[in-house]
Amino acid sequence: MRRRGGRATRCCGAASGSGRIAVRGLMRGIFERWRRPPQAGELIDAARRRTGLGDFGDDGFEPPLRRLLQACAEEAELSLFGAAALRWDSVRFLGNLLRLRDEEKRAPAILEQSIEAPLVIAGLPRSGTTFLHGLLTEDRGNFVPRVWQAIHPYPAAGAADDTRRRQRRVGRQLRMFELLAPQFRQLHPIEATSPQECSEITAHVFASLRFDTTYRVPSYRRWLDGTGHLDAYRFHRRFLQHLQHQRGRPGRWVLKCPDHIFALCALRRVYPDVNLVFVHRDPVAVLASVARLTEVLRRPFSRHVDRFEVGRADSERWLAATELMIRAADEPGVRPPIFHVRYADLVADPAGTIVTLYRHFGRTPDPELVLRVERRVAANPNGGYGRRRARLEDYGLDPAREHQRFARYMARFGIGPEQAAAAA
Repeated sequence: MRRRGGRATRCCGAASGSGRIAVRGLMRGIFERWRRPPQAGELIDAARRRTGLGDFGDDGFEPPLRRLLQACAEEAELSLFGAAALRWDSVRFLGNLLRLRDEEKRAPAILEQSIEAPLVIAGLPRSGTTFLHGLLTEDRGNFVPRVWQAIHPYPAAGAADDTRRRQRRVGRQLRMFELLAPQFRQLHPIEATSPQECSEITAHVFASLRFDTTYRVPSYRRWLDGTGHLDAYRFHRRFLQHLQHQRGRPGRWVLKCPDHIFALCALRRVYPDVNLVFVHRDPVAVLASVARLTEVLRRPFSRHVDRFEVGRADSERWLAATELMIRAADEPGVRPPIFHVRYADLVADPAGTIVTLYRHFGRTPDPELVLRVERRVAANPNGGYGRRRARLEDYGLDPAREHQRFARYMARFGIGPEQAAAAA
């Protein structure tokens, strides 16, 4: 009897062990399924269900979307959160496309809005472009796309205007992301009402280098480089037309994104009267900071981040950008000429830089603007950035070698090495 009981006990134990293995296998299967990037068709269907709308007007977004999803499936090593975020982002972008089209059918005058002589800030990332963008918002005649507008350009279908609600919603989303990436706001201070980069706008048609920062998708980046950005910038203009129509009056748009450097031809075709501003900084300080930001942004979305790979990729990418800036600066006959800002001059005299910028483009700054800029800087002298510094060596890069690689750029624009060759 005892032997039979013993056998029964052993059998029960074996069954229990098998059950645990089965449950673990089931859970692993669920996690793997949810971590797998979705298919384009299911995302499109989800956006249509969520909005109750069906007409995109133009399906040009589909090939870039499929490229992005393929790269995420094959290269990005998505975490569970990364896959969920990719799904949420994609459905949101698609839902916004449906809403834009629906609003255009209701009010065709949207697409008659004139976007004239936008001021576009570009340059190396972490070089003061965000700081300059923020200063220019002190001119009340300037329009900038805000973070909340880029995420939710319209209220939910059928709802009354709910600007405050959309701002609060985006504020909550930013605070939730901060829990996953606590260092993010020290590296890139951002609120729902902050000016937003243009890469968030072009991401709506899935042709944006924003995805290359968030996810490890080198094949997508190569494809986008080869395809070009013209369709994305045509959509960019359309998006601004919607925002301007909601404001009820024309204004001067001030736009910013380091990635504009890689799309200058498309930018000038869509905005032939564009006023370009390049901000320049010691690339060694830039690279340490941008590599750290890339790492911080990717970690929640990926199961693995290779710091050395991040460093190499960022160095190659922005070295190529410096060559594009040199070529643009030396291009003959460009009117108005590009306005060049050195980071050291910008932080030493922000108000003076704004005055010089305005005069360069034939504008007279309001004296009140100078006072507002000075008050803004006094209230937040470091722009909200943390003081912790990154080290190039942490990303497999040697400062002396990087200075050699970027020597042509530094000589062309008169940039000297910074005392601290790293920045927060």
